[in-house]
Amino acid sequence: MHPTGYPALDALLPRLDAVAGLDAHALEAERIAVLGRKQGALTAAMKTLATLPIEERKRFGAEVNRLKEAFESALAARGAALATQHPASGIQDLSMPGRGRWIGALHPITRVMDELIGIFRELGFAVAVGPEAETEWYNFGALNFPADHPAMDMHDTLYLSQGPGEKVLLRTHTSPVQIRVMQAGPPPYRVVIPGMVYRNDTADASHTPAFLQLEGLAVDEGIGFVDLKATLTHFAHRFFSPTTKVRFRPSYFPFTEPSAELDVECQLCHGGGCPVCKQTGWMELLGCGMVHPAVLTNCGVDAEKYTGWAFGLGPGRTALQRYDIPDLRLLSTADMRVLRQLAGQADA
Repeated sequence: MHPTGYPALDALLPRLDAVAGLDAHALEAERIAVLGRKQGALTAAMKTLATLPIEERKRFGAEVNRLKEAFESALAARGAALATQHPASGIQDLSMPGRGRWIGALHPITRVMDELIGIFRELGFAVAVGPEAETEWYNFGALNFPADHPAMDMHDTLYLSQGPGEKVLLRTHTSPVQIRVMQAGPPPYRVVIPGMVYRNDTADASHTPAFLQLEGLAVDEGIGFVDLKATLTHFAHRFFSPTTKVRFRPSYFPFTEPSAELDVECQLCHGGGCPVCKQTGWMELLGCGMVHPAVLTNCGVDAEKYTGWAFGLGPGRTALQRYDIPDLRLLSTADMRVLRQLAGQADA
Protein backbone atom coordinates (compact mmCIF):
# COMPACT_ATOMS: atom_id res chain seq x y z
CA MET A 1 0.00 0.00 0.00
CA HIS A 2 1.40 3.43 -0.97
CA PRO A 3 1.87 6.19 1.64
CA THR A 4 -1.19 8.22 2.57
CA GLY A 5 0.54 11.50 3.21
CA TYR A 6 -0.55 11.56 6.86
CA PRO A 7 2.24 10.70 9.35
CA ALA A 8 -0.14 9.07 11.85
CA LEU A 9 -1.42 6.69 9.17
CA ASP A 10 1.89 6.11 7.42
CA ALA A 11 3.37 4.97 10.74
CA LEU A 12 1.04 1.95 10.55
CA LEU A 13 2.23 0.78 7.12
CA PRO A 14 5.21 -1.24 8.44
CA ARG A 15 2.84 -3.07 10.76
CA LEU A 16 0.61 -3.88 7.79
CA ASP A 17 3.56 -5.49 6.00
CA ALA A 18 4.48 -7.43 9.18
CA VAL A 19 1.05 -9.11 9.46
CA ALA A 20 2.12 -11.89 7.10
CA GLY A 21 4.69 -13.14 9.62
CA LEU A 22 2.56 -13.20 12.77
CA ASP A 23 1.54 -16.31 14.67
CA ALA A 24 -2.03 -16.90 15.90
CA HIS A 25 -1.63 -15.14 19.27
CA ALA A 26 0.22 -12.15 17.85
CA LEU A 27 -2.33 -11.90 15.03
CA GLU A 28 -5.23 -11.44 17.45
CA ALA A 29 -3.26 -8.94 19.49
CA GLU A 30 -2.47 -6.94 16.36
CA ARG A 31 -6.12 -6.97 15.31
CA ILE A 32 -7.17 -5.45 18.65
CA ALA A 33 -4.28 -2.94 18.65
CA VAL A 34 -5.16 -1.61 15.18
CA LEU A 35 -8.90 -2.23 14.70
CA GLY A 36 -10.15 -2.36 18.31
CA ARG A 37 -13.21 -0.21 18.96
CA LYS A 38 -11.94 1.32 22.21
CA GLN A 39 -8.18 1.72 21.86
CA GLY A 40 -7.39 0.70 18.29
CA ALA A 41 -4.91 2.88 16.40
CA LEU A 42 -7.32 3.50 13.53
CA THR A 43 -10.16 4.24 15.94
CA ALA A 44 -7.96 6.84 17.61
CA ALA A 45 -7.10 8.30 14.21
CA MET A 46 -10.78 8.71 13.35
CA LYS A 47 -11.34 10.62 16.60
CA THR A 48 -8.96 13.33 15.31
CA LEU A 49 -11.16 13.92 12.26
CA ALA A 50 -13.04 16.77 13.92
CA THR A 51 -9.78 18.67 14.52
CA LEU A 52 -8.92 18.85 10.80
CA PRO A 53 -9.96 21.61 8.43
CA ILE A 54 -13.26 20.86 6.68
CA GLU A 55 -11.58 20.48 3.29
CA GLU A 56 -9.19 17.83 4.71
CA ARG A 57 -11.77 15.67 6.49
CA LYS A 58 -13.08 13.86 3.41
CA ARG A 59 -9.63 12.87 2.16
CA PHE A 60 -8.40 11.85 5.63
CA GLY A 61 -11.51 9.73 6.25
CA ALA A 62 -11.07 8.01 2.91
CA GLU A 63 -7.43 7.17 3.69
CA VAL A 64 -8.37 5.77 7.10
CA ASN A 65 -11.04 3.53 5.54
CA ARG A 66 -8.62 2.37 2.84
CA LEU A 67 -6.00 1.47 5.48
CA LYS A 68 -8.66 -0.27 7.57
CA GLU A 69 -9.72 -2.43 4.62
CA ALA A 70 -6.07 -3.27 3.90
CA PHE A 71 -5.54 -4.41 7.51
CA GLU A 72 -8.76 -6.45 7.50
CA SER A 73 -7.72 -8.21 4.30
CA ALA A 74 -4.18 -8.87 5.53
CA LEU A 75 -5.39 -10.20 8.90
CA ALA A 76 -7.98 -12.44 7.25
CA ALA A 77 -5.43 -13.81 4.79
CA ARG A 78 -2.92 -14.55 7.54
CA GLY A 79 -5.62 -16.21 9.63
CA ALA A 80 -6.59 -18.46 6.74
CA ALA A 81 -2.97 -19.38 6.14
CA LEU A 82 -2.46 -20.34 9.79
CA ALA A 83 -5.61 -22.45 9.75
CA THR A 84 -4.25 -24.34 6.73
CA GLN A 85 -0.89 -24.96 8.43
CA HIS A 86 -2.48 -26.09 11.71
CA PRO A 87 -5.95 -27.56 11.18
CA ALA A 88 -8.19 -27.03 14.20
CA SER A 89 -8.78 -30.78 14.59
CA GLY A 90 -5.08 -31.37 15.15
CA ILE A 91 -4.39 -28.58 17.64
CA GLN A 92 -4.22 -29.36 21.34
CA ASP A 93 -4.71 -26.26 23.49
CA LEU A 94 -2.43 -26.60 26.51
CA SER A 95 -3.08 -23.11 27.88
CA MET A 96 -4.88 -22.51 31.15
CA PRO A 97 -8.50 -21.35 31.09
CA GLY A 98 -8.91 -17.59 31.04
CA ARG A 99 -9.46 -15.84 34.33
CA GLY A 100 -12.57 -13.75 34.75
CA ARG A 101 -11.87 -10.06 35.13
CA TRP A 102 -12.83 -8.61 38.54
CA ILE A 103 -14.82 -5.43 38.20
CA GLY A 104 -14.89 -3.13 41.20
CA ALA A 105 -17.81 -1.10 42.50
CA LEU A 106 -18.39 1.68 45.00
CA HIS A 107 -19.07 0.51 48.55
CA PRO A 108 -22.73 0.94 49.61
CA ILE A 109 -21.75 3.42 52.34
CA THR A 110 -19.72 5.42 49.81
CA ARG A 111 -22.73 5.52 47.50
CA VAL A 112 -24.98 6.71 50.31
CA MET A 113 -22.45 9.35 51.40
CA ASP A 114 -22.10 10.67 47.84
CA GLU A 115 -25.88 10.84 47.48
CA LEU A 116 -26.31 12.65 50.81
CA ILE A 117 -23.64 15.22 49.92
CA GLY A 118 -25.19 15.65 46.47
CA ILE A 119 -28.58 16.53 47.94
CA PHE A 120 -27.10 19.25 50.14
CA ARG A 121 -24.92 20.55 47.30
CA GLU A 122 -28.17 21.19 45.42
CA LEU A 123 -29.22 23.38 48.36
CA GLY A 124 -26.02 25.44 48.20
CA PHE A 125 -23.95 23.67 50.86
CA ALA A 126 -20.19 23.43 50.45
CA VAL A 127 -18.05 20.53 51.75
CA ALA A 128 -15.64 21.10 54.65
CA VAL A 129 -13.11 18.67 56.15
CA GLY A 130 -10.71 18.72 59.08
CA PRO A 131 -8.18 16.68 61.10
CA GLU A 132 -9.15 13.38 62.70
CA ALA A 133 -6.82 13.95 65.69
CA GLU A 134 -8.19 16.79 67.80
CA THR A 135 -7.71 18.49 71.14
CA GLU A 136 -10.25 18.27 73.94
CA TRP A 137 -11.22 21.89 73.38
CA TYR A 138 -12.20 21.40 69.75
CA ASN A 139 -13.90 18.05 70.38
CA PHE A 140 -15.69 18.96 73.63
CA GLY A 141 -14.98 22.37 75.17
CA ALA A 142 -15.93 24.59 72.24
CA LEU A 143 -19.11 22.53 71.79
CA ASN A 144 -20.40 23.37 75.29
CA PHE A 145 -19.73 19.95 76.83
CA PRO A 146 -19.51 20.20 80.63
CA ALA A 147 -16.22 19.02 82.13
CA ASP A 148 -17.90 16.01 83.75
CA HIS A 149 -19.75 14.84 80.63
CA PRO A 150 -19.62 10.99 80.30
CA ALA A 151 -18.43 11.20 76.70
CA MET A 152 -15.14 12.64 77.93
CA ASP A 153 -14.31 9.49 79.90
CA MET A 154 -11.96 6.83 78.54
CA HIS A 155 -14.79 4.36 77.94
CA ASP A 156 -16.13 6.59 75.12
CA THR A 157 -13.13 8.47 73.78
CA LEU A 158 -9.84 7.19 72.36
CA TYR A 159 -7.05 9.42 73.71
CA LEU A 160 -3.69 9.71 71.96
CA SER A 161 -1.87 11.58 74.72
CA GLN A 162 -2.24 11.81 78.49
CA GLY A 163 0.76 13.95 79.39
CA PRO A 164 0.93 17.59 80.53
CA GLY A 165 -0.88 20.15 78.42
CA GLU A 166 -4.07 19.73 76.46
CA LYS A 167 -4.93 16.14 75.66
CA VAL A 168 -5.10 14.91 72.07
CA LEU A 169 -7.74 12.40 71.00
CA LEU A 170 -9.34 10.79 67.97
CA ARG A 171 -12.41 12.89 67.24
CA THR A 172 -15.68 11.33 68.36
CA HIS A 173 -17.71 13.35 65.83
CA THR A 174 -17.02 15.72 62.94
CA SER A 175 -18.35 18.68 64.97
CA PRO A 176 -14.80 20.08 65.54
CA VAL A 177 -14.80 20.99 61.86
CA GLN A 178 -17.86 23.18 62.53
CA ILE A 179 -15.76 25.06 65.08
CA ARG A 180 -12.91 25.50 62.60
CA VAL A 181 -15.30 26.75 59.90
CA MET A 182 -16.75 29.38 62.24
CA GLN A 183 -13.28 30.43 63.40
CA ALA A 184 -12.10 30.92 59.81
CA GLY A 185 -14.25 33.99 59.14
CA PRO A 186 -17.57 35.73 59.68
CA PRO A 187 -20.96 34.20 58.75
CA PRO A 188 -22.82 33.16 56.68
CA TYR A 189 -21.81 29.47 56.74
CA ARG A 190 -23.51 26.63 54.91
CA VAL A 191 -21.43 23.44 54.92
CA VAL A 192 -21.68 19.67 55.18
CA ILE A 193 -18.85 17.81 56.86
CA PRO A 194 -18.09 14.17 55.94
CA GLY A 195 -15.40 12.13 57.68
CA MET A 196 -14.32 9.26 59.89
CA VAL A 197 -14.95 9.37 63.63
CA TYR A 198 -13.78 7.04 66.40
CA ARG A 199 -15.30 5.80 69.65
CA ASN A 200 -14.33 3.16 72.17
CA ASP A 201 -17.30 0.94 71.23
CA THR A 202 -17.59 -2.81 70.84
CA ALA A 203 -18.67 -3.78 67.34
CA ASP A 204 -22.21 -5.13 67.17
CA ALA A 205 -25.17 -5.05 64.79
CA SER A 206 -25.58 -1.28 65.11
CA HIS A 207 -22.17 -0.01 66.38
CA THR A 208 -18.58 0.04 65.15
CA PRO A 209 -15.55 1.72 66.76
CA ALA A 210 -14.75 3.62 63.54
CA PHE A 211 -17.41 4.87 61.16
CA LEU A 212 -18.28 7.62 58.70
CA GLN A 213 -20.34 10.58 59.84
CA LEU A 214 -21.95 13.48 57.99
CA GLU A 215 -22.78 16.73 59.75
CA GLY A 216 -24.26 19.96 58.47
CA LEU A 217 -24.08 23.56 59.65
CA ALA A 218 -25.96 26.69 58.57
CA VAL A 219 -25.40 30.06 60.31
CA ASP A 220 -26.73 33.43 59.21
CA GLU A 221 -28.96 36.28 60.32
CA GLY A 222 -32.60 35.37 60.91
CA ILE A 223 -32.27 31.57 60.71
CA GLY A 224 -34.89 29.76 62.80
CA PHE A 225 -36.11 26.28 63.63
CA VAL A 226 -38.58 26.44 60.75
CA ASP A 227 -35.60 26.62 58.34
CA LEU A 228 -34.12 23.54 60.00
CA LYS A 229 -37.38 21.58 59.68
CA ALA A 230 -37.97 22.63 56.08
CA THR A 231 -34.42 21.75 54.98
CA LEU A 232 -34.25 18.36 56.68
CA THR A 233 -37.78 17.41 55.57
CA HIS A 234 -36.80 18.20 51.98
CA PHE A 235 -33.64 16.15 52.44
CA ALA A 236 -35.57 13.12 53.76
CA HIS A 237 -38.06 13.30 50.88
CA ARG A 238 -35.23 13.54 48.32
CA PHE A 239 -33.29 10.63 49.81
CA PHE A 240 -36.19 8.22 50.44
CA SER A 241 -39.35 9.33 48.60
CA PRO A 242 -41.67 12.36 48.45
CA THR A 243 -44.34 10.41 50.33
CA THR A 244 -42.10 9.30 53.22
CA LYS A 245 -43.46 10.57 56.54
CA VAL A 246 -41.12 12.42 58.90
CA ARG A 247 -41.39 13.60 62.48
CA PHE A 248 -39.27 15.64 64.89
CA ARG A 249 -38.96 14.52 68.53
CA PRO A 250 -37.55 16.74 71.32
CA SER A 251 -34.07 15.67 72.40
CA TYR A 252 -30.96 17.02 74.12
CA PHE A 253 -27.44 17.79 72.92
CA PRO A 254 -24.96 20.09 74.71
CA PHE A 255 -24.20 22.01 71.52
CA THR A 256 -27.77 22.71 70.33
CA GLU A 257 -30.82 24.27 71.98
CA PRO A 258 -33.57 23.40 71.23
CA SER A 259 -32.59 19.93 70.00
CA ALA A 260 -34.50 17.23 68.14
CA GLU A 261 -34.31 13.77 66.62
CA LEU A 262 -35.56 13.35 63.07
CA ASP A 263 -37.40 10.07 62.45
CA VAL A 264 -38.58 8.73 59.10
CA GLU A 265 -41.26 6.21 58.36
CA CYS A 266 -39.77 2.69 58.42
CA GLN A 267 -38.75 1.84 54.88
CA LEU A 268 -39.34 -1.89 55.45
CA CYS A 269 -42.85 -1.98 56.91
CA HIS A 270 -43.93 1.54 55.80
CA GLY A 271 -45.24 2.38 59.23
CA GLY A 272 -46.97 -0.93 59.95
CA GLY A 273 -44.44 -2.10 62.55
CA CYS A 274 -41.71 -4.71 62.20
CA PRO A 275 -38.74 -6.10 64.21
CA VAL A 276 -36.31 -3.66 62.55
CA CYS A 277 -38.23 -0.60 63.78
CA LYS A 278 -39.19 -2.38 67.02
CA GLN A 279 -42.86 -2.31 66.03
CA THR A 280 -42.96 1.50 66.16
CA GLY A 281 -43.20 2.15 62.42
CA TRP A 282 -40.43 4.78 62.72
CA MET A 283 -36.65 4.74 62.28
CA GLU A 284 -34.30 7.35 63.75
CA LEU A 285 -32.37 9.14 61.00
CA LEU A 286 -30.40 11.98 62.62
CA GLY A 287 -30.00 14.40 65.51
CA CYS A 288 -30.32 18.14 64.98
CA GLY A 289 -31.06 21.46 66.61
CA MET A 290 -30.37 25.18 66.77
CA VAL A 291 -26.70 25.96 67.47
CA HIS A 292 -26.28 26.83 71.15
CA PRO A 293 -25.37 30.51 71.67
CA ALA A 294 -22.40 29.42 73.81
CA VAL A 295 -20.95 27.53 70.82
CA LEU A 296 -21.26 30.62 68.62
CA THR A 297 -19.61 32.76 71.29
CA ASN A 298 -16.76 30.25 71.71
CA CYS A 299 -16.03 30.61 67.99
CA GLY A 300 -16.09 34.41 68.00
CA VAL A 301 -19.51 34.69 66.33
CA ASP A 302 -21.93 37.32 67.66
CA ALA A 303 -24.73 35.21 69.17
CA GLU A 304 -26.96 38.30 69.43
CA LYS A 305 -26.80 38.87 65.67
CA TYR A 306 -26.50 35.37 64.21
CA THR A 307 -28.35 32.09 64.67
CA GLY A 308 -27.89 28.72 63.04
CA TRP A 309 -28.73 25.05 63.02
CA ALA A 310 -26.77 21.82 62.76
CA PHE A 311 -27.39 18.11 62.25
CA GLY A 312 -25.44 14.86 62.29
CA LEU A 313 -26.10 11.39 60.90
CA GLY A 314 -24.29 8.11 60.22
CA PRO A 315 -24.32 7.07 56.53
CA GLY A 316 -23.65 3.47 57.63
CA ARG A 317 -26.96 3.22 59.47
CA THR A 318 -28.66 5.08 56.65
CA ALA A 319 -27.32 2.42 54.26
CA LEU A 320 -28.89 -0.26 56.48
CA GLN A 321 -32.27 1.34 55.88
CA ARG A 322 -31.70 1.91 52.17
CA TYR A 323 -30.54 -1.63 51.35
CA ASP A 324 -32.34 -3.66 54.05
CA ILE A 325 -29.12 -4.84 55.75
CA PRO A 326 -29.64 -6.51 59.16
CA ASP A 327 -26.14 -6.02 60.62
CA LEU A 328 -23.76 -3.05 60.35
CA ARG A 329 -20.76 -5.39 60.52
CA LEU A 330 -21.64 -6.82 57.11
CA LEU A 331 -20.58 -3.50 55.60
CA SER A 332 -17.02 -3.86 56.89
CA THR A 333 -16.54 -7.55 56.17
CA ALA A 334 -13.71 -8.74 53.94
CA ASP A 335 -16.03 -11.31 52.33
CA MET A 336 -16.26 -10.13 48.72
CA ARG A 337 -19.39 -12.21 48.16
CA VAL A 338 -21.27 -10.02 50.62
CA LEU A 339 -19.95 -6.77 49.14
CA ARG A 340 -20.73 -7.89 45.58
CA GLN A 341 -24.31 -8.67 46.63
CA LEU A 342 -24.68 -5.29 48.32
CA ALA A 343 -23.15 -3.53 45.31
CA GLY A 344 -25.69 -5.34 43.13
CA GLN A 345 -28.53 -4.03 45.32
CA ALA A 346 -27.10 -0.53 45.02
CA ASP A 347 -27.12 -0.78 41.21
CA ALA A 348 -30.69 -2.07 41.10
